[in-house]
Amino acid sequence: MVPLSSALSLDLSALQQRPVFTSDLRVDSHELVAREFSDHGLKWCGGPVATALSKVRVRQLQLFMLQYGAEVEIRPRPFDDFVLVHLSLAGTAQLVSDGVPVRLPAGAAALIAPRHNLHMHWQQGARQLILKVPCSLLRAWAPESLVGESTFVHPLLPLSAGQGQQWHFLMQSLLHVSQQAVESTAHARWVDHMESNVALFLASCAQSVPVPAAPRLPWLDGDACSAAQAPQGDMGRLDRLDAYMRSRLCAPVALEDLARVAGVSVRGLNALCQRHHGASPMALLRNMRLDAVRARLMERPGHCVTDAALEFGFGHLGRFSSYYRERFGELPSQTAVN
Repeated sequence: MVPLSSALSLDLSALQQRPVFTSDLRVDSHELVAREFSDHGLKWCGGPVATALSKVRVRQLQLFMLQYGAEVEIRPRPFDDFVLVHLSLAGTAQLVSDGVPVRLPAGAAALIAPRHNLHMHWQQGARQLILKVPCSLLRAWAPESLVGESTFVHPLLPLSAGQGQQWHFLMQSLLHVSQQAVESTAHARWVDHMESNVALFLASCAQSVPVPAAPRLPWLDGDACSAAQAPQGDMGRLDRLDAYMRSRLCAPVALEDLARVAGVSVRGLNALCQRHHGASPMALLRNMRLDAVRARLMERPGHCVTDAALEFGFGHLGRFSSYYRERFGELPSQTAVN
């Protein structure tokens, strides 16, 4: 039993019996967590690595328990077509989604929507219970919670104390159900009912607070920009692209993100970069990141190459070494010892 507040506790034995992996290696931790959620930048800030991930499934719902052990900063690539609900089991997590900040001490919960820029900071020893809810379930049972096909009405929504208490009970019910085999038609209908209850509960939470008027820059709407809204010409687009890339060296970035910032289509972005740089936009971003890694290794002789690579978005160390040698004519380990 893991105490979450003075009033409630959760029986986590179902998750404890179904570990996905445990690891004290940074690279393994990054890659294995990414398989279950989305690609992400992961910066290790201090403390021993003691990553552990457990998982149970109830039909379309997936319930995880995740800890890193160490203090970490996480910048996921904007994920698509699922919603996450984080319930803090231990420690504190700080979340920011599109400028909306939420602090999650032990016992608190928040809903994280897809298709938004997310930054998380977990203190050392933090542990989270995470429910992954497909948007298809919300579309079927609570379409009012979505704007369009898979955009939740709030980028980041903390649950109130009363909602959090109800969420604890829902999670405990799911954990118990995950340990039971479906033995009858009635039982199967009951599980379906639990799924619909989760979707309806999230919709009710979303409708309990007004939708914030999020500030935005009009020219970020891509090809719909008018002449009066956006700086004109290739140079303006390239300046915006360069500034955005440099601000996201440590975070996952999709090609669609770059096109949106430049105010052109993906095809138009490729043509723009080839015309002025003779390279694809993702190659430009990769070279910026390689330059940042090299600068880090040169300013801190003996700095861990793996740490520098992961900090600047390189999750696959083999490919990173090949890119580095191709760009600088030496291996990163050679730079680190000079």
